[in-house]
Amino acid sequence: MAEVSRILQSSFIPSFHSHPKSHTFQSHPLSFRRHPIQCSISTTESTKATVAQKIPWGCDIDSLENASALQKWLTDSGLPPQKMGIQKVEVGERGLVALKNIRKGEKLLFVPPSLFITADSEWTNGEAGKVLKQNSVPDWPLLATYLISEASYLKSSRWSNYISALPRQPYSLLYWTREELDRYLEASQIRQRAIERVTNVVGTYNDLRLRIFSKHPDLFPEEVFNIETFKWSFGIIFSRLVRLPSMDGKVALVPWADMLNHSCEVDTFLDYDKSSQGVVFTTDRPYQPGEQVFISYGKKSNGELLLSYGFVPSKGTNPSDSVELSVSLPKSDKCYKEKLEALRKYGLSATECFPVRITGWPSELMAFAYLAVSPPSMNKQFEEMAAAASNKSTTRKDLRYPEIEEEVLQFILDSCEVSISKYNKFLQASGSMDLDVTSPKQLNRRLFLKQLAVDLSTSEQRILFRAQYILRRQLRDIRKGELRALTIFNGFRKFFK
Repeated sequence: MAEVSRILQSSFIPSFHSHPKSHTFQSHPLSFRRHPIQCSISTTESTKATVAQKIPWGCDIDSLENASALQKWLTDSGLPPQKMGIQKVEVGERGLVALKNIRKGEKLLFVPPSLFITADSEWTNGEAGKVLKQNSVPDWPLLATYLISEASYLKSSRWSNYISALPRQPYSLLYWTREELDRYLEASQIRQRAIERVTNVVGTYNDLRLRIFSKHPDLFPEEVFNIETFKWSFGIIFSRLVRLPSMDGKVALVPWADMLNHSCEVDTFLDYDKSSQGVVFTTDRPYQPGEQVFISYGKKSNGELLLSYGFVPSKGTNPSDSVELSVSLPKSDKCYKEKLEALRKYGLSATECFPVRITGWPSELMAFAYLAVSPPSMNKQFEEMAAAASNKSTTRKDLRYPEIEEEVLQFILDSCEVSISKYNKFLQASGSMDLDVTSPKQLNRRLFLKQLAVDLSTSEQRILFRAQYILRRQLRDIRKGELRALTIFNGFRKFFK
């Protein structure tokens, strides 16, 4: 599956507006031969591409031939001797496997900076890199364009052995069609995030094309720089780019290190080691020869792992798993406009999503629920509730209004049960999906995507079932307490009568 280190940031692609410098320069196209992609591109906002041939670079996701060539090139280029080798593995198609005994607490890898790909890397086509930097293109789209440019020069690029070992089609939701997202992820909030990600990639490509590529067609020909190649390069970046804290947060692609797969059971991650002057990680457990060596991609939910890396961990193995619960202000609320105004003041809308974990839910969700159920008599607290829901409150974080506690818990419970019903509907229907597909290739793809969706839905539904149980128990205790108090009150009343 995905062979990456630690994803660098929660936000997507930085928005950029090019500000061309006043001076101009003469472009001198280099004589290297490029390998074009044959595509037809629509220039509408919802850019679509019809690919006449596959991406010509990269390899099959489980190829060991190109991976072995990569290891030889890295060794010749300064990578120290390794205690790990690339092999086919059960978790991740291919990964790094221990060749010798590895101790707990041992540092591994030592990839030198000369083998990093960063925003400062030298371009085979220097003029193309100069144009992008003059237009102040941020690191993410700059690196995406750099990968395509270097890939198009094939053996003429210094990185040809690395690019040849990259998957031709990364596991990524970028490669799911809109129909597949709607069909298989209808119950999960990850569907909307995937749609937003695809939209952002398309928007970034269109922005580059209109502002830069179209003005320099000799440097950025459309048969090479198009939406299909950008989906490929962003798929690589989402699954492989790392932030290195000890290098002031510098982002980089680190060949060899990005062959490591993720395990929810380890906490070690990549960073730059100043003493050895290379990217390393420190093992948090011993490994025997033949065992796959893992790192952590970060504390991410199953949905986030599917979104960027294209896999879902086994059921119950991810302690960081969560599900996004959607909650909304009732439009029938007499104070709807007043409450919505309070939410907007703190950057929120009438419908928000909050992460629910197997261990509970955040105080921000409780604050939103307090606002949603609060009566007109509590209008002076609306802003306080909205601020707490946005986590921008500088005073009280965990609000408590005992007089509406029962209504708040019921509100969250109702929202959970709405989501649970969506998961039930999908899981019940999944067994009969795709029975009409006759093409073996198409059937294999759909079965694979459906299984990922079933695994994700099952894990997210499991969290909601746990929340449902806790909420029902809390409501039962509140109502038992109210009933007990009413019984005592009635007893006193009869006594005094």
